Amino acid sequence: MGAGFSYSRWDGTQRGFELDADDVMRRIGDDLLYHGDPASALARLMREGMDGPDGGRIEGLREIMERLRQRREEIRESGDLGGVYEEIADELADIVDEERHEIDRRLDEARASGDERRAATAQASAAERGIQLDLLPDDLAGRVSSLQSYDFESAAAQRRFDDLVERLRQQVVQQHLDQVSSAVDGMQPGDLARMKDMLAALNEMLDRRARGEDPRFEEFMERFGDFFPDRPETLDQLLEQMARQMAAARQMLASMTPEQREQLQRLSDQLLEDMDLRWQMEQLAGHLQALHGELDWGSDQGFTGSEPMGFGRAMQAVRDLQDLEGLEQMLGQATSPAALSEVDLERLAELAGPDAAQSLGRLAELTKLLEEAGLIDQRDGRLSLTPAAIRRLGADALRDLFGELRRDLAGQHALDALGNGHERAPDSRAYQYGDPFNLDLHRTLRNAVRRGGPGLPIRLSPDDFEIEQMEHQTRASTVLLLDLSMSMPMRGNFLPAKKVAIALHHLIATQYPRDFLGLVGFGETARELRPESLPEASWDFAYGTNMHHALALARRLLDGRGGSKQVIMVTDGEPTAHVTARGDVYFHYPPARETVEATIGEVRRCTRAGITINTFMLDADSGLQHFVERMATINGGRAFFTTHETLGGYVLVDFLEHRRRVERRGRRAG
Repeated sequence: MGAGFSYSRWDGTQRGFELDADDVMRRIGDDLLYHGDPASALARLMREGMDGPDGGRIEGLREIMERLRQRREEIRESGDLGGVYEEIADELADIVDEERHEIDRRLDEARASGDERRAATAQASAAERGIQLDLLPDDLAGRVSSLQSYDFESAAAQRRFDDLVERLRQQVVQQHLDQVSSAVDGMQPGDLARMKDMLAALNEMLDRRARGEDPRFEEFMERFGDFFPDRPETLDQLLEQMARQMAAARQMLASMTPEQREQLQRLSDQLLEDMDLRWQMEQLAGHLQALHGELDWGSDQGFTGSEPMGFGRAMQAVRDLQDLEGLEQMLGQATSPAALSEVDLERLAELAGPDAAQSLGRLAELTKLLEEAGLIDQRDGRLSLTPAAIRRLGADALRDLFGELRRDLAGQHALDALGNGHERAPDSRAYQYGDPFNLDLHRTLRNAVRRGGPGLPIRLSPDDFEIEQMEHQTRASTVLLLDLSMSMPMRGNFLPAKKVAIALHHLIATQYPRDFLGLVGFGETARELRPESLPEASWDFAYGTNMHHALALARRLLDGRGGSKQVIMVTDGEPTAHVTARGDVYFHYPPARETVEATIGEVRRCTRAGITINTFMLDADSGLQHFVERMATINGGRAFFTTHETLGGYVLVDFLEHRRRVERRGRRAG
């Protein structure tokens, strides 16, 4: 049973197409042509992001890092680390008020009883308790300490105070635990002894390793693995995890005011009264800071909010800030999509949202997409373009350039050189008497079925015959001279010129495979460019526009080749350099007479060799125009004044017109 499909109008809720290699290549095509480096092109795409094929946005690293910065500010503005003390102070004040009300109630009850002795006793007790409550210290730790030795009149106030002390004790214990463990909250004071055992065993393990002995890590994890739910596999992983925990705790303390830190210390001393725990913690802190000094062990995170934050929430906020900073640092240092695979996407989603995590996951696969599509290779740690990628760049450049042409300038770009020959054209026509019987079987049978209807046998009629059209084999040889002097990138002409080169190469390779195309780059000197190295071709960092050397090299490339021969030169400057008789390069600006004459001499040699020179001038000044006009007069070629926006169209249209003329001459000759 065949597969079924349903269609509906797009309403924005349907799932779109996934990102593929074609999307990536289209996005980085110009970057690859300009720099020729897949690694740098992917790195820039990774930073900037792109619009996805489904209409959504794939955020770049800059956008994701901005999300992280915004989230960090939200956390800092969300609460006050000292607010917990205000809550405790308010609750203590409420407990004291409840105690005072109970004292007053019992005094009133004693007075109303008519028993003078009872009333006197109640009066004395109320006065004594009132004095004790009036003399409670102002600081939180002092008030807690005084109330611990106070004899409450109110049983309800006593219970509330005992509950408060227990909660405070748990928070202080948890604060110590948070410095070394990522275990869940809720540790009880009764577990304090086991935590001390864990710290002592950990310090012993570090001492053993320092002495070169077996630290016995597996034994430690068997006893105390429940403190570390992430289950580190090695001692180094455990120490890094604990160092991050302790650094976060120290950052939380550093973010408090001096008064708040003092309150915490006094509460800790008062509620735990455990010198051994403090000693073990300090010894561990020394070990961890020595091993992981790169961590931030004491910066003020700058909390500016007003909402009270308890110990647990404060530690979580600091951990979030720590992770945000680590993620931002990791993303800022990433130089390739592969480096993003180390990012914890689940944690990123928690901190910056699912969109950021999804975007980063797609960015991390950019290199893999291109590798699997056969567009890039990785050799010796370096990315390089494959021949398939270069063909893709050429096809895209050719499509873009034709797409920019005005219809009145270039028509439909139809290649009308059709006739008898040996190269198949992508078209057919009805058979006419005298035509070679190169039958297009598919279209012939289709015509017969259309005429006679479905079913067997298929009966053919001469009117059903269609033949394949063939292109002439007339050859043409072209050398493209590409100006790579420093003025080209300075004036914005470099990328359009390279795009013309790779588009022209693709056009000839696919439409005229028997033609020859040579590529020559010239700046201070000239050099032949291979098609496979064209994306990597860059401008010269030396001064000089050596047309003389470029024309001489083009002439040698065309020497001995049959058919039509032409040179297409793209430049934005006058000839300012030439090769002397001794083989040296002579440069002078403005152009020296000997440079101009040497270049004109090479123009004459090209002319005698039957080579036509067509020149496309970018940003032409009067000096360049005068020189090119003189060159055209000698050679008979043409000169075009263009800009980087129209360069590609002019070159391709002129080439196709030249190719049509060659084919028309070939047909007449045949």
